[in-house]
Parts: sequence; structure tokens; C-alpha cells
Amino acid sequence: MAARTLPLGPVMLDIEGTRLTDADRRRLSHPLAGGVILFARNYANAGQLAGLTEEIHALRNPPLVIAVDHEGGRVQRFRDGFSALPAMRELGWAWDHGQSQARQLAQEVGFVLATELLAHGVDLSFAPVLDIDRGASTVIGDRAFHTDPRVVGELGRAVLQGFRQAGMSGVGKHFPGHGHVAADSHHEVPVDERTYEAIEAADLVPFRRLIEAGLGGIMPAHVIYPRVDSRPAGFSAVWLKQVLRGQLGFDGVIFSDDLSMEGASVAGGVVDRARAALGAGCDMVLLCNSPEAVDGLLDDLGYAMPAVSLARLARMHGRPLPGGMARLGGDDRYARAVQAVAAIGKREGELPLA
Repeated sequence: MAARTLPLGPVMLDIEGTRLTDADRRRLSHPLAGGVILFARNYANAGQLAGLTEEIHALRNPPLVIAVDHEGGRVQRFRDGFSALPAMRELGWAWDHGQSQARQLAQEVGFVLATELLAHGVDLSFAPVLDIDRGASTVIGDRAFHTDPRVVGELGRAVLQGFRQAGMSGVGKHFPGHGHVAADSHHEVPVDERTYEAIEAADLVPFRRLIEAGLGGIMPAHVIYPRVDSRPAGFSAVWLKQVLRGQLGFDGVIFSDDLSMEGASVAGGVVDRARAALGAGCDMVLLCNSPEAVDGLLDDLGYAMPAVSLARLARMHGRPLPGGMARLGGDDRYARAVQAVAAIGKREGELPLA
């Protein structure tokens, strides 16, 4: 059956399992659907994942964007058959023991991460994390590269270089920074009492660095910064339009964080949350782990995606990798990168991470 020609919509949603159900196909064929986010429950093995992504891409023209949270460390959705990626904190440790080597390792991590996802038909990962480790946030923790904003920017840029060498865009998160608050926005509504000047001098540094390097997407935090705006950043035109678009000059895709998270609850019901995020400047909203809520959103949102958002989203499709993982078996560049990544944390004389 030929793919249905239909412009992409502003909603990224999830699917139930390792194969598409009739309900999945119905939702993904809705005009408001524009992307799919995959989770560990959607993965059984490499062949299954490649078949699943092929079927998803074949549903529509242009194809839906397929994404995953695949950062490394404790946030890696696909494991069996994929390289074990280190937590980004390990790259920060490497930086403290040799900056040039750390940059190269970060680039290799980005290349392996992106290449393996592209080989299975996944367009992008919501990475790298650009939050600064302040020692306060357990939900961020070792997902952050470092305590120094400049180092976070340098290592994030190197990971992005690896992505781009493989043919994938990057999505930096969680703008303007989640590392200073202890509360987990999955379960609470975090509040960061710092001034804009304090945030700009530290947390915005890595975002500015990667925007200059061509970052394709950004995901804002479900965090309230009351000395800047009373709304969480993902629902704030101050943060998204004035600061991110205006002052930082970002022209990529702004993806909301998951609207089912508790940090998004201040914006009302699911449809209200989506409208608030899109109105504040998001190009695409995510809604996960609630099929009934997705149905209600698709039925009631009533939103026409602006041409500028469509153009931005088109740039997020990954570069196809014909032959998939079988082709990578004979790729020397990939083999060297895998070897370098596997050695991270195992080098002779290395101290254990704190």
C-alpha cells in the first residue's frame, strides 16, 4: 500500500508494544500526528526494531519522525544488540584528566549512538543533556557532563559532532536548565528561584554553544523560574520566544517535554497543556503513556501546524543507512568508535566515578 501523503502534525505520541496495533495505526495516521517516541517496551531485538520503524515510516509521506530517549548510562532504551553507552558524567571525568582525549571520546560516543539508531531506522535521540550538575537533582545526576557550564558546552558540542558525522540531528535538554532544582518534574512541579542573570551566566552557556554549532532541536524543562515568568519554561513565551528564539537565535525544533508529567499539570488538562505549549513557541508536543489522553488530544486540539514548524521538523529526519547493522559490520570507522566507547571507564589507572 502506498504511503498516504499528509503533512506532519504537531503531536509526537507513543505506541503500545513491539508491533503496530490497529489502534496505533489509526492514531499515527491522524493529521495531527507528526512523530513517534519509542520506549524499551517497543524493543525485542534488532530485526524487530528495524521492521517496526520501517512500517512506521511507510505509513505517511513525509514519514513520521521517530525518536527515542537514548542518552547512555541509565537512560538507554535499547540495550541488547546495542553498544553499552556510558553515562555522560564519565566524559566529564575524562575531561578532568585530558581535554583533547575527552573531546574525541565524546565525539565517538555521539557517532556510535547515532549510527546504531540510524541503522535501526530511528531518526533521532533526545540528547545530549545540557543541564549542569549542581549536586541537587537526582533525576539529572550523572546524565550531566560536568559541573562547569563551559565543559558541558564543549563536551555537548563534541557529541553533536559525532551525531552529525553519522547523519543525525541533536536535541539539547532541558532548557534553560534543570540541574539546580532537587524536585523531579516527572512527579512534582520544580521551582528554581534564581534570577535570569544567574541562569544566563551559567545554565545558558552550553545551550548558546550548541546553538552556534547547529543544534537541531531543544526540549524545555517543566520547571518554573518565577523571577523570570510564572509559567514553566515549556509553556513560557518569555523563555521560548524572547530568550530562545530572540536572544539566542535558535531556529530549530522546540519539542515540549512529555505533557503527561506532573511538571506540566499547572497548565490544565492535556488539551490545555498542548495549546499552551504550542502557543508559547513549541513546534511539537509529546504525550506518552496514556492512549486515552492521546485520543482526546487528537480529537480536540484543532491546530494547524505553521509552515515554519513543518520546515524545521523536516530537518530532523535522520540520514538513511542502507544495509543497517549488517553494513556496519565491515565499517572501520564504526569499529574504531565502538572500541573507544567500550574502553571508557576501563582504562588502566582510572579512578572510579564518585
